[in-house]
Amino acid sequence: MLKVKTLRCEHFNNPIGLGCPKPRLSWHIESDSMHVTQKRVQLQVALNAAFDSLIWNHFAYSEQSVLVPYEGPPLESGQRYYYRVKVWAQGAGDAEPQESAWSEPAFWEMGLLHEQDWKAQWITVQKRSIHEGFQARAPFATTKTFSVEGKVSKAVIYATCLGLYELQLNGQRVGEAYFTPGWTDYNDRIQVQTYDVTDLIGEQHNSITATVGEGWYSGYLGWQKRKDTYGDTNALLLQMKISYEDGRTELICSDATWEETGSAILMSDIYNGEIYDARLALPKDGNPTVNERKMMKVMPFPLSHLVAQENEPVRIMNRLRPVELIRTPKGELVLNLGQNMVGWLEFKVKAPRGTILNLVHGEVLDRDGNFYRDNIRDAAQQITYICSGNGTETYRPHFTFQGFQYVKLEGFPDGITIEDFTGVVLHSGMEPIGTFETSDPKLNQLQHNIVWGQKGNFLDVPTDCPQRDERLGWTGDAQIFARTASFNMNAASFFRKWLKDLAYNQMEDGAVPFVVPDVLKGTFADNTGRTTAAWGDAAVICPWTIYQCYGDKQILAQQYESMKAWVDYVRAQGNEECLWDTGLQLGDWLALDSEEGSYFGATDGTLVATAYFAYSTQIVAQTAKLLNRYTDYKTYQSLHEGIKAAFAARYFNEAGQLTSKTQTAQVIALHFDLVPEEHKKQVIQELVRLIEQKNMHLDTGFVGTPYLCLVLSDNGYADVAYTLLFQNDYPSWLYQVERGATTMWEHWDSIREDGSFWSTAMNSFNHYSYGSIGDFMYRSIAGIDLLEAGYKKSRIAPKPPVNLTSARGKLETPYGALEVQWQIVEGKMLLEVNIPHNTTAVITLPGVKEPDVLQRTIAAQYPSIANPPVNIPPELAGKMGIEGNAEVFQHNGENGLTFTAGSGQYTFQYKYEPALAPVHASRR
Repeated sequence: MLKVKTLRCEHFNNPIGLGCPKPRLSWHIESDSMHVTQKRVQLQVALNAAFDSLIWNHFAYSEQSVLVPYEGPPLESGQRYYYRVKVWAQGAGDAEPQESAWSEPAFWEMGLLHEQDWKAQWITVQKRSIHEGFQARAPFATTKTFSVEGKVSKAVIYATCLGLYELQLNGQRVGEAYFTPGWTDYNDRIQVQTYDVTDLIGEQHNSITATVGEGWYSGYLGWQKRKDTYGDTNALLLQMKISYEDGRTELICSDATWEETGSAILMSDIYNGEIYDARLALPKDGNPTVNERKMMKVMPFPLSHLVAQENEPVRIMNRLRPVELIRTPKGELVLNLGQNMVGWLEFKVKAPRGTILNLVHGEVLDRDGNFYRDNIRDAAQQITYICSGNGTETYRPHFTFQGFQYVKLEGFPDGITIEDFTGVVLHSGMEPIGTFETSDPKLNQLQHNIVWGQKGNFLDVPTDCPQRDERLGWTGDAQIFARTASFNMNAASFFRKWLKDLAYNQMEDGAVPFVVPDVLKGTFADNTGRTTAAWGDAAVICPWTIYQCYGDKQILAQQYESMKAWVDYVRAQGNEECLWDTGLQLGDWLALDSEEGSYFGATDGTLVATAYFAYSTQIVAQTAKLLNRYTDYKTYQSLHEGIKAAFAARYFNEAGQLTSKTQTAQVIALHFDLVPEEHKKQVIQELVRLIEQKNMHLDTGFVGTPYLCLVLSDNGYADVAYTLLFQNDYPSWLYQVERGATTMWEHWDSIREDGSFWSTAMNSFNHYSYGSIGDFMYRSIAGIDLLEAGYKKSRIAPKPPVNLTSARGKLETPYGALEVQWQIVEGKMLLEVNIPHNTTAVITLPGVKEPDVLQRTIAAQYPSIANPPVNIPPELAGKMGIEGNAEVFQHNGENGLTFTAGSGQYTFQYKYEPALAPVHASRR
């Protein structure tokens, strides 16, 4: 049975409020057959789910099932469009393509596309109260009451603000999004959220209340405690369209007729937390009592800055029950969530009116078991709640979030229990798409820590850490982790939105700031605001990674000028065109081979800079070719060749050795393909020697660590890579696990072996950069990799470590689930593979002891591998790496048996001979 399922529009399921003029549509193919390839497609778009008013009827002979652009008539603001898909696909044994039924309909809905669609006005309060303790402006609330006359068929709200906002309609919270409108560079772009509130509209009298806080717009940002980064006035913009069954429409717009109402939130700041006086809370029915009418004032602000919501908004993604409530040696009452998390602590309490409760958040206990928060620096991370005394009260914060595992509780009455508290986990609502697990519980905990590091730091922008007075979108951290992030979650829209702000923040000469959105403004490193290698290269590496992982070529077109501008900026920096040998470089940040007290690592910073210059230039050349910009392709390809030659001349001595004798230097030279062929063996052997010199441990930092194990594995030293991975003493990934970590640490020794802390100045326990090891685990242990963008063609090539007996990896690719599961029992390998339809994969079976027997078994069990469907055109067969009955199996004693397979589920069972042996010095 051939089916079309999982329809998506711009990576989303039934999105509303889109702003793109030509949304792109994707779908999955489901079939019982093997080797299924789409041949033709019909795609219909209509104004209703019955499809009796078609506006686009698309038919094409095409394999494309991912991100097919809508090409019908221009789309209208606020209009909902329905679409469905039918395909003709051919599987193994089919003489002709088979026709599917129509898919179930899906839809998308447009937002307000034009400035003239807006009738609402920006509004703010006449006078703002200030909380003196933090010099923070108190949030304000504003209300509009209105009546509806007739049967409502649909009601939609379009809203945004300068700051952060929450909405209530008739006492009910509007939507599931938090920290709206999100963090963009508000000088250029402010996102608008769209809410379908039809079910919340009352039959007659209605009341809508908006509460607006400072947020990223005007609150504290950065360790300099900067305020008013984008402006000093918070404001609301809201427009509701009510459609009646009789065809009438009505607009409710923010304007000077809205009334100011009291708010119980006295202070709410991202870093410092919140002060909430429940005695001032609105009545439970949501209708405020207005003693003295205070009308809002209209303020000017450009509507041209408005853009539709581009990424998944922040949502509540998990709820955690605390694991213990303890008294520390100091006598403090501390709640342990059991997990370093980001979000809030929600609680219920019954206490006399006016009782003041304080909740102070921290990540760890010190070695004596006492509450510790010195590493949080100047971020208060404190919630103060003043009880109303009206029975049992329930509370959660509003315009702030905390990074924590432990909470010190002050002022709570006797008798509270852990059941009175819930950890509410918040992050951007990206769909989880990858799973990875093995027979080793510690490795599984490492994977858990990687994922929770991403959860904690992918809160609207990719922050470095979520707890101290920083929480900024560091470019280097983002590019280091992007490939791992894109396995764990569907991060396509998340990065797409963030990269737009990167391009807006880019300077006229192409320089890229250290953080995006850029709030440092030249107050870090060389005080120019211009970033260094590996950080600025996020402008190139991140869009390329998203293209590779999701097959989204549009992100390359969107970012192309930004990508080029960065490479051109670097080209102008060096003493020679093909070197970057000037200015401050952060180098291999936080590497362990650095001098005492230095953050920079021992690797020559100009070597790192030139290596990244080469890598980004190569990506720009490849991007230009994909976008059919052939003049640019020739220019940057030639520049890349020049950089390679200049790198070899500058950083290799006559003996073929790199001038920087560090692990990281060898790693990036190999990974970026900058080592002359005649020196490659020597360089990889030098890397192994340096690791052995450290007693089989790493000493790499932010730059070397992401590629270390990949380089070893790709160059015949997978055993050394696994030795590093499975080390559990300092320094190693599993050392953190042994010390009880539940997220990734900023430093290899954030907690030292004696239980003391590395530092108070810069010591985050939720800092995802070293979680980039996930990329290696997915590619090498699970064996999942890509050969063509979006996993149109995959590589399945697990390399089982000697100390694992099983592993499983699953990735929801744009085409469907790509899954690998292997198990070794009594000398036999059982390998199960699922390849999504409309894709192919090159499979390598590891440790094949009897290749001839296995080849015959596979050919008999899966004839489509050796005999693809007869009607596949020769050019398609060539693209799939299949040539009829030609020899399709290749055997390499070390790597295994390799062949190309079409879609479907496969099971391989055979005698297994481990390809990897324990590390031995004689291998050099």
